[in-house]
Amino acid sequence: MPNSRNTPAPTDSSNTADLPTATVRTRVTVPLRFGDGCTVTADLVAFHSLADGQEHVAVILGPSNPGQTALVRLHSECLTGDVFGSARCDCGPQLSEAVERIAATGGVLLYLRQEGRGIGLYNKLDAYALQDQGLDTYEANAALGLAEDARDYTAAAQMLAALGIGELDLLSNNPDKAAQLGTLGVTVRERVPTGVFTTAHNVRYLRAKVLQTQHTLPLTELTAG
Repeated sequence: MPNSRNTPAPTDSSNTADLPTATVRTRVTVPLRFGDGCTVTADLVAFHSLADGQEHVAVILGPSNPGQTALVRLHSECLTGDVFGSARCDCGPQLSEAVERIAATGGVLLYLRQEGRGIGLYNKLDAYALQDQGLDTYEANAALGLAEDARDYTAAAQMLAALGIGELDLLSNNPDKAAQLGTLGVTVRERVPTGVFTTAHNVRYLRAKVLQTQHTLPLTELTAG
């Protein structure tokens, strides 16, 4: 397992964005059931005026703890992993883990419509085809003329502001998420790594995340499980 917590480097507040205001559109309670058997009741929240125009959703989980720093996960949509259970990534297990951990302590999962690190579903499948020819996940994007990671978290910061969350503990292995949130004026008190979910099909993908974008995953543990 990775270290239990990582404290992000301080950000330069002079770069803090003046975010446009988003407001809550709808909040509704929904019982959820996941493929691994996890069942929870959550509030799903929709928003007006998100910067990118996408239909992102906040999933509010667990007890309300006024005064306690919320545990938050920014989870990018992955149809293949979240819905179909693809073993080529670790998105499905990360989603289930995040829901269970946040439900236990109280917090929010932001489900962001950023398929394929922001390149879209069809482009992601094109990238998969190139990975089958030997490229890693980042090289495949570059070969298609696309960004290695096209995600922008402005809408996520707007959602957090609309929910009254200005400080949080971030459940993520990705240092870029904490860095972007800091630049957008959100205080990330601690970054809490997720578990390590390896399969025979995703080890190379996970190792590329460590080597290319400094994800906090232990290389020595990245063997097929």
